[in-house]
Amino acid sequence: MSGGSSVRLDQWELRDFDPGAGPVEGGEAWLAVAAPGDTYLTLVNAGRLDHPYKARNEHAAAWVRDREWRWRTTFVAPEAGEGETVELVFDGLDTFATVYLDGAEIGRADNMFRHWIFSVGDRLRAGETHALEVRFDPTAVALEGKTPPPPWAAFTDRISRSKRNLMRKAQFGWGWDWGPDLPTVGVWKKARLEVRPRARIDDVAFTTLTATSARAETRIDVELSGTTAGLRTEIVLTDPQGRTAFRQERDAAETAPIPLTLDAPQLWWTHDLGAQPLYDLTVRLLDGDRLLDETTRAVGVRTIDLDQSPDPDEPGATFFRFVLNGMPIFAKGACWVPTTSFVADVASEPYDRLIAHAARANMNMIRVWGGGIYEPDLFYDLCDRKGVLIWQDFMFACAPYPDDDAFVASVRAEVDHQVRRLRHHPSMALWCGNNENEAIHRIDVDVSGVEVPLPGAVLYDAVVPGMLATLDPTTPYWPGSPGGGAHPNSMKAGDVHDWTVWHGIPPIPDDRMVEPFGYAPEKIVYQRYAEDTARFISEFGIQAAPALATLKRWMDPADLDPESEGFHLRIKDESKKALAMIDPVTGPPATLQDYIDFTQWTQAEGLKFGIEHFRRRRPHCSGALLWQFNDCWPCVSWSLIDYDGVEKAAYHAVRRAFAPVLASFGELGDGAVELWISNDTQSPVEDRAVIALTTLDGRAIWSEEVALDIPVDASLSVWSGVVPACDDQVLTVRSTTGAYEANRLLTVPVMDLKLDARARPVMTARVVDGALEVELSARVYLAFVHLVSDRADLEFSDNHFDLRAGETRNIRVTGASPVTAAEVSVRCWNDRIAEA
Repeated sequence: MSGGSSVRLDQWELRDFDPGAGPVEGGEAWLAVAAPGDTYLTLVNAGRLDHPYKARNEHAAAWVRDREWRWRTTFVAPEAGEGETVELVFDGLDTFATVYLDGAEIGRADNMFRHWIFSVGDRLRAGETHALEVRFDPTAVALEGKTPPPPWAAFTDRISRSKRNLMRKAQFGWGWDWGPDLPTVGVWKKARLEVRPRARIDDVAFTTLTATSARAETRIDVELSGTTAGLRTEIVLTDPQGRTAFRQERDAAETAPIPLTLDAPQLWWTHDLGAQPLYDLTVRLLDGDRLLDETTRAVGVRTIDLDQSPDPDEPGATFFRFVLNGMPIFAKGACWVPTTSFVADVASEPYDRLIAHAARANMNMIRVWGGGIYEPDLFYDLCDRKGVLIWQDFMFACAPYPDDDAFVASVRAEVDHQVRRLRHHPSMALWCGNNENEAIHRIDVDVSGVEVPLPGAVLYDAVVPGMLATLDPTTPYWPGSPGGGAHPNSMKAGDVHDWTVWHGIPPIPDDRMVEPFGYAPEKIVYQRYAEDTARFISEFGIQAAPALATLKRWMDPADLDPESEGFHLRIKDESKKALAMIDPVTGPPATLQDYIDFTQWTQAEGLKFGIEHFRRRRPHCSGALLWQFNDCWPCVSWSLIDYDGVEKAAYHAVRRAFAPVLASFGELGDGAVELWISNDTQSPVEDRAVIALTTLDGRAIWSEEVALDIPVDASLSVWSGVVPACDDQVLTVRSTTGAYEANRLLTVPVMDLKLDARARPVMTARVVDGALEVELSARVYLAFVHLVSDRADLEFSDNHFDLRAGETRNIRVTGASPVTAAEVSVRCWNDRIAEA
């Protein structure tokens, strides 16, 4: 948005003081900091703090949260014309802030998730220098004397210490089961002075009401403020080819919505179903020929609905499926956490690369998790351009929240700001009230036997949906994830978080949890995903270590041992769970490399197993969003891509399992096996599937061809047989036309396979236009073949796969700079057997 003029406030200084003592002479020097900026990293750069991510430094940074921080800058006051006003605008202050201009308090802030605007025109003298200072109080001081709602048995200690549920601040900053305890502070988004004209454009909304390839009914809403008498607005919609699709001028006093019919509209689709054409909507506010204000937004023409109709084939159950432009889709994706704990560190935001990774992994949806932040505009712009839908949580997670007037008022301002900022994005598919609050509360009630209302329920059941009914009525709303059934995590309706694999409780069939949590290997083994008959799985996942090179970049050499205290500090959840999960799959690790390989193999195989099961259940299951896509720091977690950007084995397993057409084997017990073809495309699949059972050294036992005719949006069983468990055989399927990737079924755990310890991949490599073209081939069966490098910027067209006897596979390796053969090597499971 433009209008008047703007003065950027991006060069600041910061310093810490004893809370409440006020500025004093002497002590530490003021440190230069950019805005947006992060206090921790400023201290690191100044030598006052060791990087909290390195070695065992996290807890050494705990003093930062207990200090009073002051940020200060100066500016030359701009000239304001007749009728113009000057406003001080902060896009984000983190979190309890008092703002001073020339030593006088002009306002306060207490919500990280909204912008703050202070009128300062009557305090400024054009051309003169003024001093601006922001005091950030420690959260403990700001919340002194305030008591959170009665706690749950789960998370009690952590919430009681931080009181995080009393503040509108990134909840994960106080530590999570994958993230460090590093609550941030400072001017975390842009700051500026704006000279505003006598009237301005406050907001522009574009809404698709109905849409087909023939016609779309849309609506444009324009909100103005100030003195609009004698002014006019110009509204122009330009199609993706730059042609004017609509133009209208009207008196600025007119406020009615503008209905707009588009013939033969260019519909926005997810990348797996079509193109992502974007229209440009420009609104100008004019005084005669003089431009007072202008707003331009990229918008898309699409409809999105949430189908919760009864499932006729599963009595008592309902669907939970997204319908894009009238087409039911299977949502394939992952949950997103902040890219770093230092959320103001814009220099390290790897959004372009990560969103590209998601699309390359055949994901069509990302869930922005409710314990993090509302992501920056770039994130949503990239999802628009790359065809990835967004499930957007509001920022409430795993806690009982207050519902007093002041807290509700703060939430209202936050919701108003964020919905207006994001609602025009065609990628926005769902607004969700919170993460896990209803479910954890229900578990707590079931365990205690005391029925009490959910604290904060008014936010998700009344406040937020009431506002959305006005601000964004066409985007679906969901009160909380998981939710929807008689129990919030019921498999009969809504979405579920699969707490069986990893937490060890059975899936909840209807209205209550039937067993307590438990972590014995047989309770958390990944094959239990087959028990899940949910409608939509919005969280499921398995932990795995990051790449060895990532650990070496951040950890002390002495801590590169799975038994060391420093290594355990990288595992925020109970570290023994990972060992219990891998034990029946790979056996216990003896070295750090074992730990990395075993956890990555188990994560890859487990997520492959789960996704294939969920996709075979289409349409009864209509979505699988795994936990989690990325990391906020270098650690052992559920992520597919580690903090440094290195793809784990599971990334490639998930990419293959999310392919538009999938061939997968389902085991039914006692050696019975079915082959399913899942088709998520808009075209039927006509093909022949070649199913073969071979020994690991390549000898054929039998093979069979099956004709395929799979309709659009369907998942069908096309073959069944009996394949007894055997440690030297593999069952495979391949397409005769390349309609889908080959797949395989191992009937015993990888640790029991009779692999040839002497066998290795034959690797040849050549550099072509700065990329490395690698060919790998195998004489006998090789498991877990993968290319590795110390470089974190490399991307692999394929990786982490098995090679059958006689098979050859080609991989393209690219990076930010040219890649050489010396920087890449190959490993496989057979190496580990030889080393053992």
